[in-house]
Amino acid sequence: MLMNAVLQFLDTKRNEEEGAESIRARITNVINGLGFDYFTLVRHPGPESQASDIMLEGKWPKGWPELYVKRKYAAVDPTIRYLGHSQCGYRWRESMEAFKEDSHHKRMERMMVDARRFGLEDGYVFPVHGRRGLVGVLTVAGRPIELSPSQMSMMDALSKKAFWELLEALDPAAHERLSRPVTLPLTRREMETLEYLGHGMTSNEMGATLGLSAHTVDWYMNGIQEKLQAKNRHHVVAIAFRLGLIS
Repeated sequence: MLMNAVLQFLDTKRNEEEGAESIRARITNVINGLGFDYFTLVRHPGPESQASDIMLEGKWPKGWPELYVKRKYAAVDPTIRYLGHSQCGYRWRESMEAFKEDSHHKRMERMMVDARRFGLEDGYVFPVHGRRGLVGVLTVAGRPIELSPSQMSMMDALSKKAFWELLEALDPAAHERLSRPVTLPLTRREMETLEYLGHGMTSNEMGATLGLSAHTVDWYMNGIQEKLQAKNRHHVVAIAFRLGLIS
């Protein structure tokens, strides 16, 4: 029964004239109806978004954001760090388990203890991916609520629909940039070079493997860097990974 509201949200086609406030109200109603006390729908920080407009909708308990910033929990937050490990939704405890051997695990536990003091007893995170990688995140939290695998899949779908509809209403230009197809005319040699770079090879090592001089490899790398608009080779790898050019 709880998921009926999600199904209704997924089946409702947005009217092109519907404004952001109406979409926000629909999102809030469906998530609150599921029993979650708090949620946030945010844009993933990056070149396509500014710090001032990251939050699209939602709220945290009063005082929690201030404590989160004061204690610098963003640097260790497992629910955020785990985003790079998952393509679909996950529970907070799953991210804690993934970092149980991490040197910052004690701080992570302290963060969770503090979160519970503010009524954030449990929660789920649903990443939203576009053609250019991670673009947004829906986090729902509050009292513990058990979601089955099928319900998790429905929440994944909800997060995507809510993100894209609200972003289009708030910032059509950003919506168009993030959703447009990625077209990068890389040559076969450039793709080979990029793949070896992803394995950590130097220009000399790539040259020896490809039967090219290090100078020629550098020439290919300069072309790749220009096409990806990357600042350096590390940036090239990060962008290529985000675009799915290397794995």
